[in-house]
Amino acid sequence: MSGLQRFEQRLESMISGAFARAFRSAVQPVEIAAALQRECDNNAQILSRQRRLVPNTFHVELSAADMTRLAPYDSALASELSQQLHQHAETQAYVFPGPIVIDFEEAADLTTGRFRIRSQAQASVTGHASDTEVRRATAFLDINGTRHPLHAGGLVVGRGTDADLRINDPGVSRKHAEFRQTDTAVEVHDLGSTNGMLVNGQRMTSSLLDDGSVVRIGNTDIVVRIQEFDV
Repeated sequence: MSGLQRFEQRLESMISGAFARAFRSAVQPVEIAAALQRECDNNAQILSRQRRLVPNTFHVELSAADMTRLAPYDSALASELSQQLHQHAETQAYVFPGPIVIDFEEAADLTTGRFRIRSQAQASVTGHASDTEVRRATAFLDINGTRHPLHAGGLVVGRGTDADLRINDPGVSRKHAEFRQTDTAVEVHDLGSTNGMLVNGQRMTSSLLDDGSVVRIGNTDIVVRIQEFDV
């Protein structure tokens, strides 16, 4: 029995077949599961001989009719789909950069029974700043939906445990870059990383940054936000 067949049996058993009946003439859960696996297969990036990085955030777009049918079961389906992806990853030596996130969205241009998937490899980010520090910051880094304040002492970003801000991205060095806030500016300096960094699409070793500047390290985009400076 294939992994997709086992997935279908688990889902039907869990919700007593109600989902299958609701979707009899529309999108089938096993179709979504197969498409998510293909999304991983098609976007796998080689890290080493035995490890490949794949997306971990998935947006499943459905028609309005299919979204209505899905609504009572979306949490259960997302959980089962995540489990199925973990099993697929184990057999293929895939590595997720962070937790698997699957959400469902309505798309006006899709008809019943049609769907599409958008995916992204989104690393988990761990910082130590308190909510108060974030609120008081005049400059901060926006990474995968999280905010991390800057200060004059500098903020070292990397994958290692000794970094001030940890990004679980295989393309990021243990200590990759340092962001510094002065009285009038924000700057970034590469710390001799393996893969370097891009600032607004240009490879650089250091740069002054404006509000909205994007620094890319590994597979992760860091957006600089500057609210105000006291001059």
